[in-house]
Amino acid sequence: MAHRLANATSPYLLQHADNPVDWWPWSPEAFEEARRRDVPVLLSVGYAACHWCHVMAHESFEDETTAALMNEHFVSIKVDREERPDVDAVYMEATQAMTGQGGWPMTCFLTPDGEPFHCGTYYPPAPLQGMPSFRQLLGAVAQAWTERGGEVRQAAARVVEQLSAQRVPLPESTLDDEVIASAVSHLHAEFDADNAGFGGAPKFPPSMVLEFLLRHHERDPEPGSGRTALEMVEATCEAMARGGIYDQLAGGFARYSVDPEWVVPHFEKMLYDNALLLRVYAHLARLGGHPLAERITRETAEFLLRDLRTPEGGFAASLDADTEGVEGLTYVWTPEQLHEVLGESDAVWAAELFEVTESGTFEHGASTLQLKRDPQDHARWRRVRDSLYDARSRRPQPAKDDKVVTGWNGMAITALVEAATALDEPHWITAAERAATLLAERHLVDGRLRRSSRDGVAGTAAGVLEDYGSLADGLLALHQATGDPRWLDTARTLLDIALDQFADPDHPGVFHDTAADAEALVRRPSDPTDNASPSGASSVAVALLSAAALGGDSVATRYRAAAEQALSRAGLLAQRAPRFAGHWLSAAEALAHGPLQVAVAGEAGSRDRAELVAAALRHAPGGAVTLAGEPEATGVPLLAGRPLVGGAAAAYVCRGYVCDRPVTGVEELVEALGRSRVAPR
Repeated sequence: MAHRLANATSPYLLQHADNPVDWWPWSPEAFEEARRRDVPVLLSVGYAACHWCHVMAHESFEDETTAALMNEHFVSIKVDREERPDVDAVYMEATQAMTGQGGWPMTCFLTPDGEPFHCGTYYPPAPLQGMPSFRQLLGAVAQAWTERGGEVRQAAARVVEQLSAQRVPLPESTLDDEVIASAVSHLHAEFDADNAGFGGAPKFPPSMVLEFLLRHHERDPEPGSGRTALEMVEATCEAMARGGIYDQLAGGFARYSVDPEWVVPHFEKMLYDNALLLRVYAHLARLGGHPLAERITRETAEFLLRDLRTPEGGFAASLDADTEGVEGLTYVWTPEQLHEVLGESDAVWAAELFEVTESGTFEHGASTLQLKRDPQDHARWRRVRDSLYDARSRRPQPAKDDKVVTGWNGMAITALVEAATALDEPHWITAAERAATLLAERHLVDGRLRRSSRDGVAGTAAGVLEDYGSLADGLLALHQATGDPRWLDTARTLLDIALDQFADPDHPGVFHDTAADAEALVRRPSDPTDNASPSGASSVAVALLSAAALGGDSVATRYRAAAEQALSRAGLLAQRAPRFAGHWLSAAEALAHGPLQVAVAGEAGSRDRAELVAAALRHAPGGAVTLAGEPEATGVPLLAGRPLVGGAAAAYVCRGYVCDRPVTGVEELVEALGRSRVAPR
């Protein structure tokens, strides 16, 4: 076999490089080979941290007999969904339409023209609960293709036609105060009053919804009927931080909880989850009076820097759910294991504290670690936690998917900058700058973004809309934190490409997820919903608003108009399904609140400038832009025409492009920000 995956930049593809399956990467050559042989394409999509992807690989793709069937009757293509989210989106839509559900591994059978005619997810090696074995499925599909190939092709063409007909842009609608209030009411109705969060099991961290609720509380803090927006955030953040979904020893959040109480996680740790949650906890900590949120912010930031940072300065995509083929092996404990590490007295104390029981909360008598209360004996707590962490570090560790995904690193940059300014940790900004430098130097190739890199080498997959929006947002956050104009310039370049290549010229405000000149798939994906991470369209809208607020020229006017147009397509989604419009709703809050701009002009290193900046960062609400620098700094529009006042640093607060007089004292600045916090009704 050709071993075509051996030089892939995706760790997931490399996991399959030595399979007896004659895998192809996604490529025109693979489909040409299917045409030459007149056989269907078997498309298998997954990702490195996926537990059931590993299970199916071991059961089927490593099996010689199964591989022989695949090699004889199909051209088999392996795709990393994180590297090619466009391919994943197109065929996941087909899978959901055919089966009513989706997930990974995703298994699709395609014509040589890429049209899907049979789709599913995991298939077992033997028949199970009405599900055929994978070998049975292979035989049935191969037989259908041989005996009724014309019918199969016609059916596949109809699938594509029907999917295209169903995918219509969201209509123009309003995303105003009334819709925002309705969204809060919907979220309150879906709130789990017993366990916090929204909905039932499996329960995912609602990071974007929580960020929206925090922004709404800051703009309109008056309590309404029932639980307030802030109370929903506080309850959910505490429940997650104290549950098994949070790593009580090393920091960082798992992907989701399999139960509604946040006890048992699906153990994979994703960069995007931790970046988005870091931002939420930092925002909550900045409000004050939340020591738990401050602790989780620090621990999550340090988790990113310690466990996900790559040698080149970027952040790895994920840590695996499995260790040596066993889910959660690294993380769970029994009372006996606690005793071995801690001795009898501390083991009993730790078992009660972490809720490690004889029967276990996970599998085989093991328990996840929870922390339902803060220990009063802090010295003992530190000693026990350090001992358990050291012992766990000597266990086998989950594999790391060390590819650097552009959009997810953009989210990490934003989160680190905002956490750094909230808690006064400048070394987190330094880490964010290093990641941004890697992306700017390695992921921007011939003026366009690549989706990912590994070991500093960019992959071949083109960047998608999420990459442009999320990275632009991160660079704008860096510009605010450092005053460096290069980050503003690069962010503007990315947003210009997004408007030129991804905006739908026939439907103003609508964006496609792939560029106009990208590889043509059977359908051009365009999904406006915020799911596990922000949609590409909402990411671009958020970045456009920030860029407009930082601009101060005709470009800023263009950006704001484009953001408002994008938001005009999201009103119906926000009204009907606010849990899938959290990032859109945060953008709507920023739009309703401003733009709120805070510019601090002062000499570098001066005490008066530092005090004003600290006050601005502490009291300006989410969605505001805050920037400090030298008066009239070159390339920094927000500081243009804003001099010192009486030789002292001065803060300029503007809302809706109407500015207060400059202030030089912290109390005056706080008062000015207080006047700007609540939008007029």
